[in-house]
Amino acid sequence: MAGELKVDLGERSYKIICGSGLLKQTGSLLKNLDLAAPCLVVSNAIVAGHYWPTLEQSLKAAGFQPHLALVPDGEEAKTLKVAAELYDAALAAGIERGAAIMALGGGVVGDVAGFVAATWLRGVPFIQIPTTILAQVDASVGGKVAVNHPRGKNLIGAFYQPAAVIADLATLATLPPREVRAGLAEVIKYGVIMDAGFFTYLEDHLEGALNGEEGVLETIVLRSCALKAEIVTRDERESGLRAILNFGHTIGHAVEAVTDFAAYRHGEAVAMGMVAAARLAVRRGMFSEEETSRLVRLLQRAGLPVDLPAVDPAAFQAALGHDKKVRQGQLRMVLPERLGRVQVTPVSLEEIMAVIC
Repeated sequence: MAGELKVDLGERSYKIICGSGLLKQTGSLLKNLDLAAPCLVVSNAIVAGHYWPTLEQSLKAAGFQPHLALVPDGEEAKTLKVAAELYDAALAAGIERGAAIMALGGGVVGDVAGFVAATWLRGVPFIQIPTTILAQVDASVGGKVAVNHPRGKNLIGAFYQPAAVIADLATLATLPPREVRAGLAEVIKYGVIMDAGFFTYLEDHLEGALNGEEGVLETIVLRSCALKAEIVTRDERESGLRAILNFGHTIGHAVEAVTDFAAYRHGEAVAMGMVAAARLAVRRGMFSEEETSRLVRLLQRAGLPVDLPAVDPAAFQAALGHDKKVRQGQLRMVLPERLGRVQVTPVSLEEIMAVIC
């Protein structure tokens, strides 16, 4: 049986539906949204190979006319060049104002497909069908869509809410172990920033998540989505509270940038960033060594890296300077006070470099 959550944003409200076997029901689940028949489904070859036949059949049975557009795997898909190719695909598919663009895949697919949906005809309906843990618990919820600039991650983007999120837990069964581990970094993040009890649950049930136990996966996906939905409802455009979702991301994004978005999965970079932020907080006397150790142990048990690679300091500082959270030249980071509570605070480059070097 599927679980449902609502992201309450007035006229932009939408449901998150989570359960096993939902791809077969996607067409019927979308019928009440009053969408036009043509739709463009954005995916990559790997995910489409697993799930496009099932999704295509479901959409056709509900009266949709689905068209598939493939993008490269990984961060290579998040470019303006790929977005331009998707505009061509939207034109060929007859995507008009009431027709939807759907993302079938992980966070990268959702980001580029959402960016195209937000900008094609000044905005057409967008449906998220996430197939990775990271996408189901984080990237598909909240309306952040973007492509990368060569000098920084997600610098070109918009806030554009989906019309629905349909998270089929059965799709997680085909994920490579590395993708499962990377997705769990974002799950662990929620425990640190908002819910110490959830952090403890993860300490007790991590092996179940790694082994694909459906009950554990449903619990962590729904709880993570509920926490993010609460934040997005209170702060849709990151004017305040929503910034705490960036815990681990300031340093994590810099790691991705200086390694050409190729060496690490996003969740791996976030894991390193969370530990660095925790250690910076310890240096400030605002977070305990004991709780830092708990965070490190949980990430290590999940098979995630906790120490940053050797990087060129000048390149790393330059990447930090292009972070979206820089305000009037001042870098702001999310630092933990205790498990379940964080704050957004100005930091200096010197403080960061002292932690990572």
